[in-house]
Amino acid sequence: MSKPGQVGAVAPSSPHLAREIASVVPRTGSPVVVELGPGTGALSSAIANRLPAGGRHVAIELDPGMVEHLNRALPWLEVVQGDASHLGALLSAAGIDRVDAVVSGLPWSIFPAKLQHDILQQVGSVLTPGGAFTTFAYLHALGMSGARQFRRRLDVSFDEVITSRTVWRNVPPARTYVCRRPNLP
Repeated sequence: MSKPGQVGAVAPSSPHLAREIASVVPRTGSPVVVELGPGTGALSSAIANRLPAGGRHVAIELDPGMVEHLNRALPWLEVVQGDASHLGALLSAAGIDRVDAVVSGLPWSIFPAKLQHDILQQVGSVLTPGGAFTTFAYLHALGMSGARQFRRRLDVSFDEVITSRTVWRNVPPARTYVCRRPNLP
């Protein structure tokens, strides 16, 4: 509540929403999964539950206080402090050039258009050809101009955007977007 421009959630994501969002995480091989805006870590455990033993889970978190919390609460999680609009550089510094999945808990509807664009461009530039990007939107916010703008931006940024059914067992209820095949400039 003290950072409404950074944190768009009134409560952590439910296990039901977390499982839906994490469904793009590969279960085999040695995938690299990046989580944007892990906050308190509500999605992190769902990602870890799907990630095979040889996988790598990197969380990008802007807020230093949340980084400290995550390092204490989830010591197995590789947390990088930084801005998702610089995703490529942050991952490069961590020795990563391509990722198999990007899972986002970022509050897209409250971001300005340029920030939405910049982050989505970064996501598209790091995904493997078969990779996926997933995020969610709260049902009550779908009519907000920022949310409508974000949904249009997804359609421009990716060749395929699949909208899930509503996850009613979340506060507030939400829908997820699974996006594949980025349209890079």
